[in-house]
Amino acid sequence: MSYDRALTVFSPDGHLFQVEYAQEAVRKGTCAVGICGKDAVVLGVEKKAALKLQDSRTMRKIHQLDEHIFIASAGLVADARVLVDMARVECQNHRLTIEDPPTVEFITHYVASTQQRYTQSGGRRPFGISTLVVGFDPDQTPRLFQTDPSGIYYQWKANSIGRNSQTVREYLEKHYADNASEADAIKLAVKSLLEVVQTGAKNIEILVVTKDGSRTPNVEEIEGVIKVIEAEKAEEAERKASRRMASS
Repeated sequence: MSYDRALTVFSPDGHLFQVEYAQEAVRKGTCAVGICGKDAVVLGVEKKAALKLQDSRTMRKIHQLDEHIFIASAGLVADARVLVDMARVECQNHRLTIEDPPTVEFITHYVASTQQRYTQSGGRRPFGISTLVVGFDPDQTPRLFQTDPSGIYYQWKANSIGRNSQTVREYLEKHYADNASEADAIKLAVKSLLEVVQTGAKNIEILVVTKDGSRTPNVEEIEGVIKVIEAEKAEEAERKASRRMASS
């Protein structure tokens, strides 16, 4: 029996192959990084280069769900658009019925529940995306969550999804510091994306979310951060060279 042809049939060793294939689609998507700092949450994404006649504004990887909640995805872009629209409606439903803005975990739970619903009934397929959901709760606490096609969600201090996410996650584990400032979080996001992005600032998009709102640094600001990173790497290389000469 071909266990990968039916979504609702487990294989003998307990796998749902269609869900695993959806996770493979995520691993082939462009990279996205989320970093939770002391007073800001930073999302960084790898952008695909726009064609000469293409409007780059239509190639979005970061979406706003509510005034204080944003989401980035890796995987199938069309699936992400549908899930984003559903999450936006849920945000407005929450405001209408509760008369308060939703928390980041509430919307993450909704997104993950929607993804899980599409894994246990016939006639549909799993969403081929993972998401990073970031924002500030009404008590001004920064949050970062991640969901995957199986419907699982976790809270993180820093995480990555998409192509080469394991490499980026290992880099974050080595360099993440608690209570990072906004500037440090931006620098770490750019540094981690440079591990997989070879073309520099023009293919990197950054979103900074604070309790006062959000902003998107322009290319010139990202290029400035990259220059600082390159200068630090050059200084570190000089120090290592001088230590080797002194030891020899």
